[in-house]
Amino acid sequence: MATQTIESHKQNAEIYHGESLCKEKSLELLQELSLPLGLLPLDEIEEVGRNRESGFVWLKQKKRKDHGFKKIGKTVSYAQEVTAFVEPRRMKRLTGVKSREFLLWVTISEICIEDPSSGSISFKTPAGLSRSFPASAFEIDGGDDDDDHQKKKKKEEVKVEENDK
Repeated sequence: MATQTIESHKQNAEIYHGESLCKEKSLELLQELSLPLGLLPLDEIEEVGRNRESGFVWLKQKKRKDHGFKKIGKTVSYAQEVTAFVEPRRMKRLTGVKSREFLLWVTISEICIEDPSSGSISFKTPAGLSRSFPASAFEIDGGDDDDDHQKKKKKEEVKVEENDK
């Protein structure tokens, strides 16, 4: 269904391809919307599209990604296609994003920052339930999986130094 919605909004849309350009455009989008830059930690993004007239955006990645936000102890799953209608501080009618709550995956349909001075971001389900967290937990330096990447990089640097001896 997401693919059909994307097709219906492609006319007059800005469409970008290529992993590095798409990553850059996804970060630009979050920055423009005044949302935390670590909110969409997608890998291998193949396409980013935005129809400014309708407010519709989409991101396509090679495969689904599960991401752990350590500061809040939550795992979020991002489908191959993530879509939303956007406006400042809000992504609504969101598709392709689920959060793990106990043993269940809960669909997230809206992400918003109602009051920027509160420092919190809210996630809503289609049933109308919502939960708020500190927005800082979703920044790129928010202490999530990037820690694992840094540890791996440090181990590789140590190995290189040992080989040089």
